[in-house]
Amino acid sequence: MSTSTPAATPTPVNPPPTSVLFARGVIARLAYWPALRIAVDQAWGGPDSAQKRTWIASVLVDDFEEQDPAPDADFVEDRLLQVMADEFDAILEDGSAEAVARDVVRLWEEVGAGRTALLGEFEERADRLKGKKVEVEEVAGDGSDWEDESDEEDEEEGEEQPPQLIERPAKEEPEVDEDGFTTVKGKGRSHR
Repeated sequence: MSTSTPAATPTPVNPPPTSVLFARGVIARLAYWPALRIAVDQAWGGPDSAQKRTWIASVLVDDFEEQDPAPDADFVEDRLLQVMADEFDAILEDGSAEAVARDVVRLWEEVGAGRTALLGEFEERADRLKGKKVEVEEVAGDGSDWEDESDEEDEEEGEEQPPQLIERPAKEEPEVDEDGFTTVKGKGRSHR
């Protein structure tokens, strides 16, 4: 009888439960971030826009798991703005990345402390938006070339209106007498 030892199979390494909860929360938070929803819906990142959203979440999770101390809100905001610019060609100036960054940092702290209420809130909000179409409203920012053409707003703000064109009186038709001669009139001065 020959004895054989079973081949050593690598055992899969399961991430800690807090990492899984944190990843779920980050995915959920990104899912209802309006700027990213629009970018994914409009395919600003190309045909792989939805996968890029998941990739952003994995980058953030890796940042938190690999750095000691954990990243702060400024770091996360810079990361989000950089990814939006690089992957979706979107320069955000609406302050929404800051709010998402604060939420992600707060989520890391909550999940690390064993609290999952914030995770539940994020997942609930993300679930409510699933399958809903993103509503987009174009708004001109400072320095935009787009101008509003309504006169009412300009008058309310007290801005100076451009001068109006002056209508000139219609030119009088020349008087032609019976013989075909045209009567010449003076320029308005009295002739003696």
